[in-house]
This record gives sequence, C-alpha cells and structure tokens, in this order.
Amino acid sequence: MWGSRVSPSTLSELNQKIAAQIDAWRGRRIEGEHAYVYLDGIWLKRSWGGEVKNVSILVAVGVNTEGYREVLAIEEGTKEDKASWQNFLRRLKERGLKNVKLFISDKCLGLVESLAEFYPESKHQRCAVHFYRNVWSLVPAGKVREVSAMLKAIHASEDRESALIKAAQVSEKLRVMKLGAAARLVESGIDETLNYYAFPSQHWRSLRTNNAADQ
Repeated sequence: MWGSRVSPSTLSELNQKIAAQIDAWRGRRIEGEHAYVYLDGIWLKRSWGGEVKNVSILVAVGVNTEGYREVLAIEEGTKEDKASWQNFLRRLKERGLKNVKLFISDKCLGLVESLAEFYPESKHQRCAVHFYRNVWSLVPAGKVREVSAMLKAIHASEDRESALIKAAQVSEKLRVMKLGAAARLVESGIDETLNYYAFPSQHWRSLRTNNAADQ
C-alpha cells in the first residue's frame, strides 16, 4: 500500500500493540449518561485463513449530556441474533451504560427482547427507514416512490395522534391499491416507529432512525 515492504516480525509487533489498544478501548468504563443510544448490526467481509466470510459487527453510538455522539462499543457478533445482542448489551451494562431513555434500532432478531431484559425502563424506537424498506419489499417496483411518499407523510405529522390517524389513512389507501400485505405491515408495525414523539420536538428528526444519512 505504501510502496515499501515490512518484515513479518515488525508487522506482528505492530499488530500486538494495536490489539492491546483496541482491547483497552473496548473494556473502558462508560462515563456519564447517554439519553439516546443507536444500535445497529453491520455485515462485512473478512478474510480468514485464505477464506472470505461474512462477519456481523455490532455497534452502539450514544448521545451524551452535551448533545455529542460517542461510539460506545464495536464488537464482532457470531451472527446478528439474540445471543449476540444479549452478550453485547450485557457488556454495555457492565461497563456502566445507564439511564438510557431511548434505544433506536432496526427490529433485528432478538434485539428488542434483549433490550427488555437488560434495559426494561428504556423505550425503543424502531428505525423508520428500515421499516420503510420492509414495506417496500411488499410493493411492486413501479409503486415504491408513491408508497414512500405516503409513509414519510406519517412521520411528518405534528404529533403521535396525528401520525396514527395518517397511518390508518395510508393503510386504507394501500388496500385500495391492492397492496394488502403492505397495508397489514403498516397497521401492525407503525406504532413501534412513533416512540420518538415522546421526546423534545427538536430531537425528532435524529430519533426517527439509526441511519445517520437520513437524520
């Protein structure tokens, strides 16, 4: 990469130093309070023993009392399942993460149940962007743009009650469009995407999703 060669022994020594720093960072005490915490699972490819495999990386990003985001944890999960999320959340709690008012994440397998186990006092916000994608998967490609505008109108409402009314209207329109599966998903899942309304309105845009590009 740099146009020069490094001996295997030098590379091994550098890797050991980096690994020690990474381990210290992963085990550091989480100081202060974080009212909002974003959780996400990212799939990456890793070369191991000459074979490329998919690996799940679990990430937690908290918002501190000064309003700044802070990466709290990055860990490899065996896979993005309940056992991985339980271990991840257990370590966060052991390291001092407390008084979280709202967790924002996709509805990953086992994640919501694990949150209830380790942080029963905290609310959970289902990522609206991931929810949209779930609905789009039930919609023909030619109608995705129209349905997208309908869904975004729900989360543009002035309060939770108005959003629920709008969601009912969207569900009815989806049925008129012969999109019954999408209508049922909106009816069953929209409530999980509206918990951000319980927090200050100036925070809503950032709390609707754990996708930073849409905040």
